[in-house]
Order: sequence, then structure tokens, then C-alpha cells
Amino acid sequence: MRGSVFKRGKTWSYVVSLGQDGQGRKRQKWKGGFATRRAAEDALTEMLERVRTGAYVHPGRTTVGEFTDEWLKAVVPGLRPSTAASYTDVLNRLVLPRLAGVRLSQLGPRHISELHTSLLTSGRQSGKGGLSPRSVIYAHRILSHALSDAVRWGLLPRNPAALVDPPRLVTPEMQVWSSSEARQFLDAVSDDRLYAMWLLFVMTGMRRGEVLGLRWKDVDFAGGRLAIRQTLVEVSYQTHFSEPKTKRSRRTVSLDAGTVTALAEHRDRQKAERLMLEGIDESLDLVFTHPDGRPLQPQNVSQSFGNIIRRTGLRTIRLHDLRHTSATLALQAGIHPKVVSERLGHSSIAITLDTYSHVVPGLHEAAASELASLIFGDVAESSC
Repeated sequence: MRGSVFKRGKTWSYVVSLGQDGQGRKRQKWKGGFATRRAAEDALTEMLERVRTGAYVHPGRTTVGEFTDEWLKAVVPGLRPSTAASYTDVLNRLVLPRLAGVRLSQLGPRHISELHTSLLTSGRQSGKGGLSPRSVIYAHRILSHALSDAVRWGLLPRNPAALVDPPRLVTPEMQVWSSSEARQFLDAVSDDRLYAMWLLFVMTGMRRGEVLGLRWKDVDFAGGRLAIRQTLVEVSYQTHFSEPKTKRSRRTVSLDAGTVTALAEHRDRQKAERLMLEGIDESLDLVFTHPDGRPLQPQNVSQSFGNIIRRTGLRTIRLHDLRHTSATLALQAGIHPKVVSERLGHSSIAITLDTYSHVVPGLHEAAASELASLIFGDVAESSC
């Protein structure tokens, strides 16, 4: 495998020898337009490395299926396990059944548009009904990511997915419980073995993976706080631990006295359970587990939440909506949005304000009243 750089006109190019094809003809990869010799040499080095590791796919007769197979081999090692599984599943289940046989070099905006239409009308595995715009947008993003790399690797002149707009996402109205509904839920699970887990969802707004990945060493009983340092995710029905996605997701969350007490009681109950069993692996140090110490399955926790709602007759919301409920109630209680944002692990306060914009008008009204009261005192209050 050899390569070289040379100047053509005012720009530099490289050429790589790729051996022979099935008919014994020489195969070469050319790329030009580099402003300097150094830029061409750097690009050549990258190309040679992709050829050496098998990440390079010759564009001639390569199909979309063949390319995505090689693309996954190249990118999966650098992804989180859950992300890698999601990319693989979406491509194999949604994209490739419709595009696998199309030559990569002939893939155009029309194919991408037809893919969207097909997924929206008959994308379900049963073939009866289409997928939601959110699911189609996600599939579009993954395919576009792969095709962007195809452009960067010199396999395509441009990304056809970038020329097609994905479906418009209509965000459904957020479903949250009132304070009385949240209290009714907590009363209903007060005797539940995992009461402290349900309480933590409501009082902190932690994500499901953050709660299920919580370790005892991350709980500071004396200080009344906990640290979020790992999350538990489910990949192909197997649980895996990973670090929080962003720097802001790695955070410390203060706890109220009632939640600290509930966690302490849960720890005592867990110790009593394990005294009755033998051979339990304590190395995971998880706060919430099965009695034998095994991690809880995230999907099973969501199903349990749904069962509780049906049993108690509460208004139906998703488990993730407990996070929204916690944030909404905190804002309604007058807690500063910046504090709420930090407790949720949002990357910026703007995300918090945008997500919970339904609460913001009330905050503005309260701010106006408080300012008037500060300046005018009893006069402002009597005029209300």
C-alpha cells in the first residue's frame, strides 16, 4: 500500500494505490484541492490509516449497506455502549431494509425523502402504522452522521441527507403532576420496598439512569447531599454503567431531611435483606437493587411506575415526567431557575427556562408583585 502527494496547478493532491480489482486492474484513490503540501500529506496519512484498519470503503460499487457496516466498525469503539447499540439498531431496523442495496455513489436526496415517507407511513416493525416524527428525525440524524463521514473520507462529494429537511417535530404538551398528585403518589408507595427510590425521583428530578446508578459511597448523609458520578443504562436487555453524558450532569444534589431519612431507612432494610442471603456481590455498592444485589432493569422500573399509576387511579404520566414534575414544582415554589437548572444537570439555564416556559409567566407575575411590595410596601399590597 503506497501513496504520494504532488502539485497540480496551484493546489496539492494525493494518490493512494489500493491494489487490484477482481479483473486485475489497478485501483487508486485520488483527492485534490489542498492549499499546501502539508495539508495533502496529512490527508494522505489519514487515508492510509483508514485503508490499513479497514475503515476505508471504495466508493465504486459500494452499497449503502456495505458502507454503513464498515462505518459502524470505525465509529462504535468510540461511542458509549447505549449509543453504539442505538446506532446499530436504527440502521439495521429502519434504514438498511430500505436503502441497503442502493449504491453509495448514487444515493441522492430523493432516496432520503422516500425513506422519511416510508418510515412515517409504515415504519413500525409490524408494518401497521408509521413511526413518530421524533423517531424518523433520529434515524435521519444517524444516517446523516454516517454520510458526513463518507464525505470526509472522500467517498461522496456531498452529503445527500443534508439536502433534505427531516420531518417537523411537534413537541407534545408536557404532562406534570400537581403537588397534591405528587403527594398522593408518595403516600401510595410509602410501604413499597423502593419507597426511597420513588421519593428521590420526585424530590430531586434525577434521571432514571442516575437514580439506578447511584452508589452508597456517593451519598453524604451528614452533609445531606449526593453526588451523581455514574449512570445505569440498558443495552440489549443488559445493564451497563457509564459516566454522565456531560460535565454538568456530573453534579452534587442537596437533599431535604425527609429524603435523607428515607435513604437511611432503605440502607438499614437492604442490610437486613442481605443478612438472610449468601454469596451476594457487594462490589457494585448500588443504592437500589433487587434483594440479591442485582441491578434493577431500567425498563422494569418504568413498568412498575405505570402499574402503580393504574392501581392508584392517578393521572397517567411517564416516569421521566416525574423529573418535569419536580422541576415545575420547584419553580412554582419560588426556587431560582439557576438553582433548578443546576439540580437537573442542564447545560445552561436557558434550557431550563425554555423547557419549563409554562411556569415562567407565573414567575414574572410574582416578581412584579414582590418588586412593587419592596418599593411601595403596604400601599402596593392594599391596591391588589
